[in-house]
Amino acid sequence: MLSGMATVTLTRIRKRFGTTRVLDGVDLEIRDGEFLTLVGPSGCGKTTLLRILAGLDHADEGEVRIDGAAVDALAPKHRDVAMVFQSYALYPYMTVAQNVALPLEMRRLSRLQRLPGLGRVMPGTAARRREITDEVETVAGSLGLGGLLGRRPAQLSGGQRQRVALARAMVRRPKVFLMDEPLSNLDAKLRVDTRTEIAQLHRRLGTTFVYVTHDQVEAMTMSDRVALMMDGRILQLATPQAIYDDPRHLRVAEFIGTPRINTLPASAASGGLDVLGRAWPIAADVAPGSPVTVAVRPEHLSLDEDVTGPEACTVAGRVAHLELLGAETLVHVRAGPASVVARVAPDRAARLRLDDEVRLATPAGRVLAFDADGARVPTHAATRPERRSAAHA
Repeated sequence: MLSGMATVTLTRIRKRFGTTRVLDGVDLEIRDGEFLTLVGPSGCGKTTLLRILAGLDHADEGEVRIDGAAVDALAPKHRDVAMVFQSYALYPYMTVAQNVALPLEMRRLSRLQRLPGLGRVMPGTAARRREITDEVETVAGSLGLGGLLGRRPAQLSGGQRQRVALARAMVRRPKVFLMDEPLSNLDAKLRVDTRTEIAQLHRRLGTTFVYVTHDQVEAMTMSDRVALMMDGRILQLATPQAIYDDPRHLRVAEFIGTPRINTLPASAASGGLDVLGRAWPIAADVAPGSPVTVAVRPEHLSLDEDVTGPEACTVAGRVAHLELLGAETLVHVRAGPASVVARVAPDRAARLRLDDEVRLATPAGRVLAFDADGARVPTHAATRPERRSAAHA
């Protein structure tokens, strides 16, 4: 029922509000039928970029193309995109059916045909209204709204209102769906259910979705690719798994993942990395003596007896807090000036008590390294691992 898929290309997009730079030369290409999510902290520019794509704001510099055609001079209604807003933007005095039908009525009926009295007797009006009703019922049925068409928004739950907003966008048969924080007003359980519905809807329609959120879980679970934005720039564009496993910048690594990735100060030594007074058997491609930040995901840290061999990288400290989460326990360890969190199986963590001395370990291959500017640097096995005295063990 949709008009087809579309590529979207944004080139060198810049935008300022007064003296504040919001977008700083953003380049982005969105593929046909792709679900792409713009994710990042508040104020990073993601919503402004979406509004420029929709035509609700205009870039100071740069170009927007949809299916290869420049649309910068086109009004929003001529761009063949549909936007779902955070607030749903439903008319409270209209029924669900009327809200969903409104875009079709505005496009297919003349001003006179839309009048309550005169419009009904004008030639062709009845036939067009029957077509609109049929399309509204088809779209509503596909979203489970068939029994709610006679209700008004105040009589609906948050999740139902969200589906009405989606139906109103769908019925227009746009080339591109734009969604701005559409789940932010829902409670936690409903967010999980609705993001599943949106992902399934995308697979069913096969059209291009551009989705904005500050919630990394939404970005990771729904998207084909994720564009992680900070300070008006895209720091990394990749699949969710690549963003998680292979972050190209420290800020990307720290933003994605719950609990947050562990970061530890280190320095490059001749035989590897010096991390909190311990020699780790990995080398980073930086000059000797240079400061380095090493990062390890909590699920890649274990109690040290579970990771053995010459490639193990260890951290020693005391248990500061235990979070029992049922299927796993988060063990918080104070290691000198740093705090480290490890995901541990409950049976392995059951013997731990607060203030116990512990050692955590990770295989060298799980360690990420970043230079002083936060850029990812390659690592490899150290050629001559340093050996520390027993005082450091």
